[in-house]
Amino acid sequence: MTQFEKVFRNSALHPKPVGLVLQYGTAGFRTNAKELDHIMFRMGLLAVLRSKKTKATIGVMVTASHNPEEDNGVKLVDPMGEMVTPSWEEYSMQLANAEQDVLLTALKDVIEKEAISMDQDANIFIGKDTRPSSEKLSQAVSDGVMSLGGHVHDYGVVTTPQLHFMVRCQNTQGCYGSPTMEGYYRKLSQAFVQLTKHVRQSTFHQWVHRLTSSKHLLVDGANGVGALRLRDMERFLQNQLQISLFNDCREGKLNFQCGADYVKVQQKPPQGVEMSVGERCCSFDGDADRIVYYYKDSDGCFHLQDGDKIATLIGTFLKDMLTQAGLDLQVAVVQTAYANGSSTRYLEDVLKVSWCTTGVKHLHHAAQEFDIGVYFEANGHGTVLFSNAAVHKIEKLAQDSSIKNEKKRTAAQLLHSTINVINQAVGDAISDMLLVEGVLAVQGLSVQQWDAIYSDLPNRQRKIKVADRRVITTTDAERRVVTPPGLQEAVDMLVKKYPQSRAFVRPSGTEDIIRVYAEADTQENTDALAQEVCLAVYRLAGGVGEEPKPLH
Repeated sequence: MTQFEKVFRNSALHPKPVGLVLQYGTAGFRTNAKELDHIMFRMGLLAVLRSKKTKATIGVMVTASHNPEEDNGVKLVDPMGEMVTPSWEEYSMQLANAEQDVLLTALKDVIEKEAISMDQDANIFIGKDTRPSSEKLSQAVSDGVMSLGGHVHDYGVVTTPQLHFMVRCQNTQGCYGSPTMEGYYRKLSQAFVQLTKHVRQSTFHQWVHRLTSSKHLLVDGANGVGALRLRDMERFLQNQLQISLFNDCREGKLNFQCGADYVKVQQKPPQGVEMSVGERCCSFDGDADRIVYYYKDSDGCFHLQDGDKIATLIGTFLKDMLTQAGLDLQVAVVQTAYANGSSTRYLEDVLKVSWCTTGVKHLHHAAQEFDIGVYFEANGHGTVLFSNAAVHKIEKLAQDSSIKNEKKRTAAQLLHSTINVINQAVGDAISDMLLVEGVLAVQGLSVQQWDAIYSDLPNRQRKIKVADRRVITTTDAERRVVTPPGLQEAVDMLVKKYPQSRAFVRPSGTEDIIRVYAEADTQENTDALAQEVCLAVYRLAGGVGEEPKPLH
């Protein structure tokens, strides 16, 4: 039996519902788990082709991240642990949406276009989250891989960033680390221990006091895989960080009233977490690639430190360390239009700010243009990228025993430890948590002091249903509208009415919805601006249904 005959036979065991069309979004395919069996099989096929084309190991992660438990999804991981290249996203939709009788034709079309040698070996790493559907769906991926003769290494239940890490380690022949769970735990925890060992004596007692008085770091695991894997990692941290873990999968539903997305959207603590005044708290999302921090002040008010605050903390720390080490490397923070205006104004006084289109894959690509690129979406998904040249300069300086200046030597060693505590493949809640904790320790900052670096402007996000989202096109990293005529001028006029205000509109990537973002000096003004922009979009961009109503 030929490979194609085997694919044809096995694809009948994972049939596609006639007429079902799904899109590969920023995070891959994602929908109700009942509709994904054929998608998983076909992504197994595509992963084999991608592996043969790149002559490298490819990852396939079965997860729906922060979505409800009944959903699931899948995405491919490219050789350096990054998201799959955009041209192959098109192939993924070509295979996923091909009707059953033309699947082989679609498959052969990819092979021909990419000039793939089917004699080349293919190696696929598979991971899955804790959803009830993940076991069966990951098996469908394996069925697809094996139908085309690929080799499967199933890591079982892992966080999404851990699978990205494994792929990068494998394809760098161990230079980035060992492609094992223990390799992941050891690399990150040892770097964190080294980072916190460099805490100055004057700030060390503040750090210890803060840990003691706040009863450790409270972590909301979203009842997801991040909770399980963080528990595994604790023994590697050598008591340098003590964790109280909540929503740890023992009871409760995945992402239900907990997790990073819930905390970010609802602006309140997750269910099951009892916060004392001033305690540092953080929440992961379901597959542990997002993180947000928060705390409660003495008046009982909730304070959120999202991706903007994390990027600011890390970016300014790296800039300070480079200055102290005497290294001429450019640090940039990459932002999207959704970044809070206060964060942008603060950062522009300290280091370079670069703009890009919304979406992690765009942020990641933009961050690669700098010696050190820091990127975090407001939702808490982000990481730091170091160029090879930057890594070489930092390592060389950190290992130079001839340096007499203690401040310079310590800064170089801190930078070196920082590189290793970061998962450069993708945003990683566990890695980012260790980085934030390490930076706070080194700088002797409490969570309140971190929060006080700048104050977020009130903001509001809304959406308007339209007949065709393609009527709106944008430029300047989605911050300004090109079409329809008159809409940007209307937004500009509305923004002038309110102090410290900003607003933009952008089309959804998957549905006929226009997203509206507004911010201003007060929540009242913000909501008023958002309402007026919504009305402008409705009237000028073909809104459907009733006119948008004020929220209050």
